[in-house]
Amino acid sequence: QVQLVESGGGLVQAGGSLRLSCAASGSIFSINAMGWYRPPPGKQRELVATSTGPGIAIYADSVKGRFTISRGNAKNTVYLQMNSLKPEDTAVYYCNADLIAGGLRASNVWGQGTRVTVSS
Repeated sequence: QVQLVESGGGLVQAGGSLRLSCAASGSIFSINAMGWYRPPPGKQRELVATSTGPGIAIYADSVKGRFTISRGNAKNTVYLQMNSLKPEDTAVYYCNADLIAGGLRASNVWGQGTRVTVSS
């Protein structure tokens, strides 16, 4: 019933920037947190950044100072501004939302992912 759709991935050179977007749609009562995860090859998804409210964000140590997460005015959107990209940032980035659906059921929803490739 609730879906997340990511966009904004692509191919950039090291040192470049990308802006990822994620929009939640469907029957949503409230969103408690939205964030971004990435799975290095052969590993499970790991946290990149997450936001539980205005001005509240948690970042992986590897992206602090380079990435910025923000919530859109629509509240059902989240963005990841990625600056000073490094080849090791290459991954498929997945959007995640912890929310209460319209039926007042707690849910954790994942998007399909958007690929980011950083060339050296």
